[in-house]
Amino acid sequence: MTRIPYDQFYKQFLEEFLSPLGTVERSREVPGEARQVDVYFSPDPQSQEDPQTLGLLGQIATTPCLLEPFSDQPTLTEVRHCLLKLFLVQAELQRQAKREETRLTEAELPQLWILAASASEQLTTSFAAVLRQEWTTGVYFLGTALKTAIVAINQLPFTPSTLWLRLLGRGKTQQQAIAEVLAFSKTDPRRLKALSVLSAWRFTLETSNEVSAETQELIMTLSPAFLAWQREIEQRGEQRGEQRGQRLVVETLLKARFGELDETLSSIVSALLALPVEDYAQILLQLPNLSRQELIDRFQ
Repeated sequence: MTRIPYDQFYKQFLEEFLSPLGTVERSREVPGEARQVDVYFSPDPQSQEDPQTLGLLGQIATTPCLLEPFSDQPTLTEVRHCLLKLFLVQAELQRQAKREETRLTEAELPQLWILAASASEQLTTSFAAVLRQEWTTGVYFLGTALKTAIVAINQLPFTPSTLWLRLLGRGKTQQQAIAEVLAFSKTDPRRLKALSVLSAWRFTLETSNEVSAETQELIMTLSPAFLAWQREIEQRGEQRGEQRGQRLVVETLLKARFGELDETLSSIVSALLALPVEDYAQILLQLPNLSRQELIDRFQ
């Protein structure tokens, strides 16, 4: 399977959970050759949200950082490319500080977090990455000056603190994390937020042309989250009126596909819901293969 379906999920997931804590930039451009940081995060000191509610993910998000998720173990070259992006971003920030005649401290330079579904001893050893006593098992730090850590998601302990990163894992690691989310109180806003992103990912996979055994297995893994999300949307629809329930579904799928819901996309939600159910359902099924502009053109 290509990495693209995973990229969309990772970026949407991290944006959903980190945006209350600060500014999230998806696919941030890096100076020089055409490169992008998957997710760039800057904490907001004025945020009223408590990072501790996100456990290890919240601990990571206490400082500016680059987040580079991998659905498999990254290769040596991929890790080096991540390091290169980190250095380019740091250099860009230092040049900006010089232009503005301000001082950028070492602590203000962003940290790189490579979020790997798995990481072998050979990989971590090759970069001289080591565990730190103050961090949980599975988090390996390169030399201090490199400001980089590799998170081996498959090695994280099954504790509440690691839940939100284990959802980005694979196989049994992810299955266990989904089961833990389903056990949350229905009044916990993190529950519906996680179920919405997971369900949108399943929708994207199911309506794509990818029919590999890996895809089918992943769809099955995500199915409990999807069914739970469906039930909650239906209940909310009954409580708030059928139109509101349908709007929640459409908004979630559009956010999963395009990210931010700006004024243009918000107006499309209303236009979609004005169509007969059969028509708007057909458009939603085509959504994974539509570009933003193609969708807008349909309603102009």
